[in-house]
Amino acid sequence: MADTLASLADSFKNMGVARAYGPPVNLGGEDIVPVALVSFGFGGGMESDQGASGGGGGGFVVPLGVYRTVNGRAAFRPNTIAMLVLLVPLVSVAGGAMRKAVLAARK
Repeated sequence: MADTLASLADSFKNMGVARAYGPPVNLGGEDIVPVALVSFGFGGGMESDQGASGGGGGGFVVPLGVYRTVNGRAAFRPNTIAMLVLLVPLVSVAGGAMRKAVLAARK
């Protein structure tokens, strides 16, 4: 178990802003910095009567866009497909809330 915790601690040392922002790339005389949404999680458990234990984890990365230099200033250029995919849950929840508000107002 101690080896597992040490391994997890070593993994988290690599997590942070460096995962969300990639290294700058010079493309056509323009500096471009990739930007992503990074999320991860893990869990574990133990059953004390039988001494069983288990755990797991996972994560995902969504490319949001790039920062690029325009006239010497940084400008964000979004990845429109990723932005639309990320907006689907927001629009769905907003639509459901609006439906409930309209039904409540009718009563």
